[in-house]
Amino acid sequence: MSRLLFLSLERLHVRYKDCTGRFCSYPLWTSRSNNSGKLCKGVVYQQPSRAYTEHTRAILYQLFTKTRSRFWIIGLGAGFVLAFGLKHHAFNSEPCNAEAVYESQTDLKYADAIEISRDLVRRIKDEVGAPGIVIGVSVDGAQVWTEGMGYADLENRVHCGPDTVMRIASISKPLTAAAAARLWEEGKLDLDAPVQKYVPEFPEKTFEGEAVTITPRLILSHLSGIRHYEKDAKKVWEDKEKAKRLVKIPEKNEKKEKNCADGKEKDKAEDDSTSKTKDKKKKKEFEQEEYYLKDRFENVIQALDLFKNDPLIYKPGTTFLYSTHAFTLLSAVVERAAGQRFLDHMAKMFRDLGMLNTIPDENDPIIYHRSRYYHLSKKGRVVNCPYVDNSYKWAGGGFLSTVGDLLLFANALLYSYQLAGSQDVPSGLLPGFLQPQTALALWAPVDNTEASWDKDGLYAQGWLVVEKQQKYGQCRNRRHYVSHTGGAVGASSVLLVLPGESGDSGEAASGPRTQDRTPPRGVVVAIIANMQSVGLNTTALKIAHEFDKARGK
Repeated sequence: MSRLLFLSLERLHVRYKDCTGRFCSYPLWTSRSNNSGKLCKGVVYQQPSRAYTEHTRAILYQLFTKTRSRFWIIGLGAGFVLAFGLKHHAFNSEPCNAEAVYESQTDLKYADAIEISRDLVRRIKDEVGAPGIVIGVSVDGAQVWTEGMGYADLENRVHCGPDTVMRIASISKPLTAAAAARLWEEGKLDLDAPVQKYVPEFPEKTFEGEAVTITPRLILSHLSGIRHYEKDAKKVWEDKEKAKRLVKIPEKNEKKEKNCADGKEKDKAEDDSTSKTKDKKKKKEFEQEEYYLKDRFENVIQALDLFKNDPLIYKPGTTFLYSTHAFTLLSAVVERAAGQRFLDHMAKMFRDLGMLNTIPDENDPIIYHRSRYYHLSKKGRVVNCPYVDNSYKWAGGGFLSTVGDLLLFANALLYSYQLAGSQDVPSGLLPGFLQPQTALALWAPVDNTEASWDKDGLYAQGWLVVEKQQKYGQCRNRRHYVSHTGGAVGASSVLLVLPGESGDSGEAASGPRTQDRTPPRGVVVAIIANMQSVGLNTTALKIAHEFDKARGK
């Protein structure tokens, strides 16, 4: 560098008009003459005298010899800074791929549980080919992990994140159940009165020629007898009988023992028919025409026209029949009892709960972070779902939400539930969203009910409940938990609550937690995906147990 500067400066000289024949080497700005002291603009002169050139070269050589080390130090410093900056940029840059994730702050205490749970979620995501999935977990009322995996929008390469808004499908039912429970507490709703007291537009019903009564309480437990999406009562009966035969324990048969070969062949045929029946049932689930309605219903009363004149499938109170349409009737009851539109009443409840991202699934509004929805084609490829209008089933499957909002809702109910009958709860706590006894009633299993996503459980009022049980020593110890799953066009979901137990490791462990009996105590898991027909309850339960283990450390 110094030699280049030396060579270039050697060619530049300044000529003074007052000093003919005199030249001095100087850069092209201004120079002061030794004789006159006047300032003159410099010009380029290419033929300096030999004596003056040698003298100038000597001076410049001495100057650059002294400053050469400084140039080297400055150059090395600049190079080091540049290299460090490039390395830092490369280290912090995020790879742009389908598995990029966005994580919130996490507690190191749950690092192992998060790693195990992340693998569980990725497994189910990969198994079903879901484009995107979001999970949220809270422990004792505090969010400890929220993460999005994959894409909320495949076409535009928009990643899933904790703020991604998706259809929550049938998790809308627990929300509606909570609204009905609040109205019951306020004395505005009688759960055991005929629905015609509030909705006279719904006709009186008979079953096999006998007049029957449908109440809000029966609707909450899916015992109303009102049909689901299948209109043909005969098909519903046949499917239910097949399901009973599939789970029935075969009795011992002496003839089978004598003829093992025939028995094996028969068992194999039964297994094949079982798998075929299950596959056929899964394929038919989203082939029902009412899943894909595009008609707009102006209010919940108008939506009753879809089913109000159809015959009952079962006598009310006798047989469990899961029904989204029945919850549409319940929404009409809630609307009349509350004295305001159902969606307005629900919006008020969401504000009270702090669920600011939970809204009706309407097409027109601009909803930031809203996901798109997908399903698998007959060829097994991921394709966009068709447009649907869910105004016919707000209460049973028509809301959008985030995992964060679902965690808030579940913790609010867990808080109310654990206030009931607890002797160790500190005084001075705020009241729960629901009264303790109301929360207990919501999560109390009801006779003659069942649930498809966990055969160990019974349906309560808007929730599935699995009770604590251990039949044999050193064998399976079934924990008490409540949950609800959801399935809609292009969406699957689960919300699961694993309450803390008074004698579990998390409650009895030594340390500061021993004195902390403030509700909510337990683990809540919420998972939403933008792919239909994804079973998520088992995965959510495994994740809840992992965090419960870490909670007790």
